[in-house]
Amino acid sequence: MKQSSLEKEKLKEKKIFKVPHALVIILFIVIIAVVMTWIVPAGKFPRVKNSLGLNVIVPDQFKFITSKPVNLLFIPKFIIEGFLSMADLVFLILFSGGAFDVITSSGALQAAVGKVAKKFSTKESIFIPLLTLLFALICTTQGVNTFIGFAPVTVMIARAMGFDSIVGAAIILLGGAVGFSTGTLNTSTTIIGQKLAELPLYSGIGYRAFCFVVFLIVTNIYLVRYAKKIRKNPELSPMYDLDLKDDSAANRDLNSFGEMHLRNWLVILSLFGTLLVIVYGGIKLGWGLNENSMAFLWLGIIAGVCAGFGPSKIASCFVNGAKRMMAAAMIIGLARAVTGVLTAGAIIDTVVYGLGIMLQAIPNLFQGVAMYVANTIVNIFITSGSGQATVVMPIFVPLADMVGLTRQTAVLAFNFGDGFCNYILPTSTALMGILSVSNIPYDRWMKFMWKLFLIWMVVASILILGAQLINLGPM
Repeated sequence: MKQSSLEKEKLKEKKIFKVPHALVIILFIVIIAVVMTWIVPAGKFPRVKNSLGLNVIVPDQFKFITSKPVNLLFIPKFIIEGFLSMADLVFLILFSGGAFDVITSSGALQAAVGKVAKKFSTKESIFIPLLTLLFALICTTQGVNTFIGFAPVTVMIARAMGFDSIVGAAIILLGGAVGFSTGTLNTSTTIIGQKLAELPLYSGIGYRAFCFVVFLIVTNIYLVRYAKKIRKNPELSPMYDLDLKDDSAANRDLNSFGEMHLRNWLVILSLFGTLLVIVYGGIKLGWGLNENSMAFLWLGIIAGVCAGFGPSKIASCFVNGAKRMMAAAMIIGLARAVTGVLTAGAIIDTVVYGLGIMLQAIPNLFQGVAMYVANTIVNIFITSGSGQATVVMPIFVPLADMVGLTRQTAVLAFNFGDGFCNYILPTSTALMGILSVSNIPYDRWMKFMWKLFLIWMVVASILILGAQLINLGPM
């Protein structure tokens, strides 16, 4: 009997629910979308061009039309069409991932971080903000999961400076969170959102840059205060007992991360030079996704040459980096199928009409904040920024038109809702990957993180309210 009870306990452990792969979740949403076309009445808003030349709905002229239910067997067709419609974005993500792998393989970033840590080893009020700024700037175009393999380096540096493992992981996670979530230059969130909203690419960058600075200041105040507290009283760390068992990082020499020789400086300069070119091209030259892909392709080649890599080495790094981005690329194509199904079934406008009625019940002053909260809830189920953009933006953009919000405010609400809660969600690949390689249990991270997340929500709500009050425009 004892043995059978033990076997039952083992079976219960095996049956613990595991969150499905993102592609499975998106496919499930596609199926739900098909079912909705059989249930939700088809409807349509007339559309007109506004003073900026954008196609916008006429909010007070919604009408129901003949239903157009979608056949479940045609889902693969919508998936293929989704990939074709988003091909330029898929290539951009693959090329940017390839270029960044060349940079990380050169060791230039590791050397730059080690150099900064050595110089400011006793000045955490300078060191931590500098490092979070570095990751924040890079993550304006890259996902934070790019740095999963880099986390042990920052943990070693943090431990060597007298902090705990959480500080080391937080430097990447929180810096990356600010860069990614504020959407300054991000191709997988802001650019998709703006493309679907028919806004000029990189428009509204001034206000998003302001949000970037505000979040960076707030986040660094929180992290620096925590780091000082842990250096003074290590036993206050949620990781205290676990860090004591592994003191190898605390004995690591900061010189072991490599030197910033000429080649490493050239690699870093090529990275930031490319980012500047992309921004200039988007704002002044009207560049689109294809031109951005070209810039990242050149970045991979130039950075590889600067690092002293041969053609085969550059090609190998580029392929490895593109492989890591393949899941994101597939999610984009699959998620786009949701829009295809809803459009074919003619129910997007009906959904917008219903959401508009609910949103109109909320005081005008808080409608932007309500949209942010809605995106945060959606992100619990779709943690992929690109996947979420292609699912929610076709609905929220006309909804913004309907209730009087600017489309730029809708994109900002999407950015904040999609980004910041990724750093408390156990389904986030960036969070769980970095915690895993840093040997930080999720519950220990949350003891550090929950207060900051609440602060982020308050700050995000205030900034969205500000965008709404100033009628944040396209440029």
